[in-house]
Amino acid sequence: MTERRAGGAPREISVGIGAGADAVHGVRGKELATEDMVLNIGPQHPSTHGVLRLRLTLDGERISAAEPIVGYMHRGAEKLFEVRDYRQIIVLANRHDWLSAFANELGVVLAVERMLGMEVPVRAVWMRTLLAELNRVLSHLMFLGSYPLELGAITPVFYAFRERETLQAVMEEISGGRMHYMFNRVGGLKEDVPEGWTDRAGRAVADVRRRLPDIEHLIAGNEIFLARTVGVGVLDRETIMQYGVSGPIARASGVDLDLRRDEPYLAYGELPVRVVTRTAGDCHARFEVLLEQVKVSLDLADACLERLRELPQGPVNQRLPKVLKVPEGHTYAWTENPLGINGYYLVSRGEKTPWRMKLRSASYNNVQVLREMLPGHLVSDMVAILGSMFFVVGDIDK
Repeated sequence: MTERRAGGAPREISVGIGAGADAVHGVRGKELATEDMVLNIGPQHPSTHGVLRLRLTLDGERISAAEPIVGYMHRGAEKLFEVRDYRQIIVLANRHDWLSAFANELGVVLAVERMLGMEVPVRAVWMRTLLAELNRVLSHLMFLGSYPLELGAITPVFYAFRERETLQAVMEEISGGRMHYMFNRVGGLKEDVPEGWTDRAGRAVADVRRRLPDIEHLIAGNEIFLARTVGVGVLDRETIMQYGVSGPIARASGVDLDLRRDEPYLAYGELPVRVVTRTAGDCHARFEVLLEQVKVSLDLADACLERLRELPQGPVNQRLPKVLKVPEGHTYAWTENPLGINGYYLVSRGEKTPWRMKLRSASYNNVQVLREMLPGHLVSDMVAILGSMFFVVGDIDK
């Protein structure tokens, strides 16, 4: 842009072409322009689900570039794995995604058991499958309640927490924990469930299923919720493949992949796992997939409870030596966690501690795709998109 001084000599000045550039034209023969603004959202902000920082470049109210900056909660869990034995690393592994503690434990013990060539008692296999599905429901309910809250609807979170408390009661009864269950062990589970627990768990599952429509009816036809989510934050299949996005977010864009069906582990090979997908790939589709997956998990939990009632009483773990050493070698175990695919790459040199335990967490890949999704949207839509990505910041930073 050229500006002419009073003396007649021209002077070159540079400005960013922003939203105002096209708004006013022809004023005294010149264009008016605004500079692009860089805005930091976070690292502590109500819309970021935790200590996450987003560096946004704004063209007026529209996002032109976005960069997720992670690492504010980094604890170095993978290095801590290397100085703790195979019993102790479970304590670390269940904490990165604090909504999915049981599922996090599961991936670690499956990797160790594979290296040991260890067979887990049948009763423990079915109990693990049941508890993994109950944990999945607990995780999904948190997002089903918190997402509408971020868009201005406060009521659904009360209903979601009512259902969470119903399931938390049965989880707490067997493990003593509400978030970090520490119930998995290499070779099985800590102990068998108390007498009558399966009946109480069955009633809890039935109560949640019966009351789930309360949450659905509050949100499904809400015109404000639809306006904020339909057609917003569309994620296409090609971008999903490039960034390794998985879980409910990928399935909402038509990616028909679920390890429980496609590469069964635990007892999933004997269960009718229905994979929920949508094709729209927007915020609303992601919410729909999450809601429908709760129903699927409740059905799977019922099937596991029915099988457990048929199984005779027996051991739920293997007897282990006082010092557990894993043979030299390496393996990769992956599980379908509530937020997506978790991978555990274990390398052993025959010692009582892992030489390397690499954790591939679902949230890390899922949050990276924001750099592709956010540009072109308004700042007000950023909150709706962030909430629909269903990530836990500890799962990103590890």
